Amino acid sequence: MHTLDHLHKGIPLIEKKIGYEFKEKALLELAFVHRSFANENREYTLGHNERLEFLGDSILGLVVSDFLYTHLPEATEGKLSYLRSRLVEAPTCALYLNELDLAHFLIMGKGEAMNVGKGRETILADLFEALMGAIYLDGGLEVAREFFFRSFEKNVQNILVEPHRNWKAELQDYCQKKYQRTPIYFLEKEEGPDHLKTFFSVVKIDEKELGQGTGTSKKESEQKAAMKAIKELGL
Repeated sequence: MHTLDHLHKGIPLIEKKIGYEFKEKALLELAFVHRSFANENREYTLGHNERLEFLGDSILGLVVSDFLYTHLPEATEGKLSYLRSRLVEAPTCALYLNELDLAHFLIMGKGEAMNVGKGRETILADLFEALMGAIYLDGGLEVAREFFFRSFEKNVQNILVEPHRNWKAELQDYCQKKYQRTPIYFLEKEEGPDHLKTFFSVVKIDEKELGQGTGTSKKESEQKAAMKAIKELGL
């Protein structure tokens, strides 16, 4: 399990990866401390990253909204909202964090570390938002904006040009044409605490299982089950 000492020693590497040197190192450290660690180690008085996550979520939304408004002058409000949701949603934020290769500095409690499982995506997304919040507090809005677009310009452009597939709609259309009926989704189980639920769904047609999927919401798990089905069917 990763330790505070591991995090302290890693601060220079973290700053190198994000391209910004913190004036207040404690802010950067705080971004990497999960609530479970603070709960299990009462002597650790700095707290945890949830408040930074709250702030970073808003900062990320602001810089992305401003970018979309400025660069897509012909886009409707609905289109802008859709693209913003794609750029700031949890799976995308987890992808940003993974590209920085900073997950191994996250400090969690022993219990949480053992039970992360499929909830890892949410934890990484929260960590990225906390990092955005820390950069904003230490350097200001322009520094946070520059960090985001310098680090993830390619990701942003890919999302702007690549249409988002509605896997459930595609699977339903296929099943209606081939079987003259729609697929049915079943929630097999839920795991994890209320703040970190993982949902497991399967999709079937005529009792035949087509695909399985997991997600941080029932809707996400169904979309992933449909995606698996589409890919298994070779569509």
